[in-house]
Amino acid sequence: MAAEFLKKGWRVVGTVRGELRTGLHQLAEDYEGRVEIEPLDINERDQIAALHSRLSGRTLDILFVNAGIATHDQNVRIGDVATEEFVRVMVTNALSPMRVIEALQDLVPAGGLIGAMSSGQGSVANNETGMREVYRGSKAALNMFMRSFAARQPEPRRAMALMAPGWVRTELGGPDGRLSIEESVPNLVNVLIERLGTPSLQYLDYLGRTVPW
Repeated sequence: MAAEFLKKGWRVVGTVRGELRTGLHQLAEDYEGRVEIEPLDINERDQIAALHSRLSGRTLDILFVNAGIATHDQNVRIGDVATEEFVRVMVTNALSPMRVIEALQDLVPAGGLIGAMSSGQGSVANNETGMREVYRGSKAALNMFMRSFAARQPEPRRAMALMAPGWVRTELGGPDGRLSIEESVPNLVNVLIERLGTPSLQYLDYLGRTVPW
């Protein structure tokens, strides 16, 4: 996503965990002066507060939170999952993204957008197969928390989006995903940019189609 925004002429502030080199570091070299890298583990509240302090006074046209992990056994049933594993997924996928959004929302102007990476598997209406139950539940929880966040925003409300990128061949999605990153991400970024200035929260897929809650 960072690469796609940069191709379109945007500046990017991206966060990374730890000190290892990432693709974002390569982008910072390729697009000198247009990429800022900030350290952040979103599960650490003090790091979120510190990031807000460092960005204080800045304007973010788009604030987008992308966080997602799955259980070690992705098909473990909800009644069988270990409590620690359940908490780990729910905190990373639902609680921590909302903490980031709550903390940084004041940096986003009225004409900006606040978004988060959800999943089509977070749709309650579309769940007809079960499977990946803990992951599904965490993304459904994220969706609910975003709806609560949107409902209490003062007028005029900002544009907000929960994005379902499709089943993408990534480390999380696995090698059998239907879409490549190149097929999903450019479209997803276009959808976000097109949403700018349009108040209300939408749950959309990478082609801009509405996903049932």
